[in-house]
Formats: sequence, structure tokens, C-alpha cells
Amino acid sequence: MSGADAAAAAGKAWRLAGGPSAFAALEILVRDGDRITATVAEPAGVLDWAADLSEAVSQHVSGLIERLTAPRPPFAGLPLDHPLIMGVVNVTPNSFSDGGDHVDPTAAIAHGKALSAAGAHILDIGGESTRPGAEPVPEELELARVVPVLRGLRGSDAVLSIDTRHARVMPEALKAGAAIINDITALSGDAGSLKTVAKSGAPVVLMHMQGEPRTMQDNPTYLHAPLDIYDFLSQRVEACVAAGIERSRIAVDPGIGFGKTAAHNAEVLSQLALFHGLGCALLLGPSRKSFIAHFSKGEAPKARLAGSLAAALAGVGQGVQILRVHDVAETAQALAVWRALAEAA
Repeated sequence: MSGADAAAAAGKAWRLAGGPSAFAALEILVRDGDRITATVAEPAGVLDWAADLSEAVSQHVSGLIERLTAPRPPFAGLPLDHPLIMGVVNVTPNSFSDGGDHVDPTAAIAHGKALSAAGAHILDIGGESTRPGAEPVPEELELARVVPVLRGLRGSDAVLSIDTRHARVMPEALKAGAAIINDITALSGDAGSLKTVAKSGAPVVLMHMQGEPRTMQDNPTYLHAPLDIYDFLSQRVEACVAAGIERSRIAVDPGIGFGKTAAHNAEVLSQLALFHGLGCALLLGPSRKSFIAHFSKGEAPKARLAGSLAAALAGVGQGVQILRVHDVAETAQALAVWRALAEAA
């Protein structure tokens, strides 16, 4: 027994979301208007601190710690005891990184099968680009793009996900073979989405986005990006639960690159563990995003592999359970080495 296993067994650390990482201290963030104060304390000390304030605060904090530490149930039938890889299959002519590469259904199906063979546990099929400045796509066109690909990949080793923000597309995609709904608007962009997902029984990914794709990068502003995003996702999770979507069916995604500056993205990536307090699986999608080029040498999207892996491993170190990536084989190799080193520590 070594590393996190030994620390947890000795009572010196608590498991983060029941996974391979553990923590021995908590950072307490207190928001008072525009002012954020931070204090670091041991988990037991945090409980004592909360109990001294009020019963309401004590219950809130104990609930947070319970959600931070509770093992996550399988998501879409996939166990979350090790990081999962979600491979990107864009059936679009204008996605920021690979637009046009797989717009033909035959090419998209072949690409999806290759990603599955390379180690993808999930394939995320999208028919509408949501890169900065992108215009909306008619639902008929989105369906025409994704349904043949979903049908062609149905029965593959990977679980299929539909990347859509439109309620009309969701049930048709499920009929064609999708098992997961991945919505960049967290089921808030279409009045029918919440009811559709609740009725379907499908697991769902709720992503944060400030604004909408055409304008989201014009002037994104936050008081405190990680906490503002956490509050939004908390509200959306509660809305889903109230609509009949069990928390176990929900994954949350802080939405790297969606209505955020490079500085905002860095802040969020440095505090990803915060989002485990929502009690849901945590998905991260930093792959090939522009913040990598901002902090490096301005590389084009397909030249951002090293930065994508750095961000992905930073997320895994904070307990991220699902990585949404373009480069599946390289991510699988990086995870294999990360896991071996973690187990040897």
C-alpha cells in the first residue's frame, strides 16, 4: 500500500470523490459581496469551524464534505474508479480544430472507430460547431449530420454521446444509438431540453458557458470565475434533480474556453477540485483550446497536444473522472504513465 492508499488508510487523508486521489486539507472560500477570503484547514477543523458559526453553515459544510468524498457511481454504465477518455468526433465543416476533417459520415464513422480502438471509452458526436463566433445550425442539418454517424458507430466498444443543445435533436440521437447527452448550455438553452432528458432516462453532461457561441468571447467577466461557475452548475444540477434527473445521471463540465479568458481558464483549472462539491462526475475538456497557445507560442490548434496533455493531467490530479479530447492515443498513454507513477508513490 502506498501513496493515497496509505494516507487514506492511516486516516491522514480523505479520498477525493472515492477515487485514486486523496486530500489532507481543505481550502475554505468565503464570498462576501465582491470579496473572497481563503483559509486552509484540515477537514476535521473545517467541521469544527462550521459548527461554531451556525447550524445552517454546519449542515452546508458537512454536506459539501460528504459530496467531496463519496464514491461516484458508474456513469452511463462506465465505472469511474479510473479516468475515462471521451473522444471527439466533429461532423462539422467549421469546428475550431478539425472542422471539415470528418464531415463525411463515412470518414466520421472511421474516425470514431479509430478513436475507440485507441482507447476512447466514450465517443462524443457533434453536428454543430460551437467555437467562438460560430452561427447556429438548423436542427434538420444537425440531425442529417449526426444520425448516420451514430447509426454507424452503434454497437462499437465505446459508449456514444450526442453533443447538442437542441431538444429536438436529443431523442432522435438517442434512437440512433447515443446513450449520453452532452449539452453546452446545461439544459438551459432550449425550453424543452430539461423535460426531454428527464423523460429519456439518459445520463447528461451539464457544461458552463457564459453567453452563447457567437458572442461568448467578446468580454467574459466574472467576480471569481471558479465560484461563479460553481454556483451556476449547482443551480443547474438542482434544476435537473427537481425535474427528476438523478444526481447519479449527471456529469458537470466547467466549460474551458466557453466565455472565458485565458486567465479565467487558468483559475478554473487550478481549482477543479472545487467542483467535486456538486456530488457529480466531473468532465474536463481543455483539448486544443486557445488558452494553451496564449500561454505558449501561439500554436495552431493541432499543434497544441503537449499543452492539452498538461492540462488534462492537471485535471486528473484533482480527481477529474472524464477527459474530453481529440488526441485519444496520446492521452491514453499519458494516463497510463500517470497512473503507474501514482501507484508507485
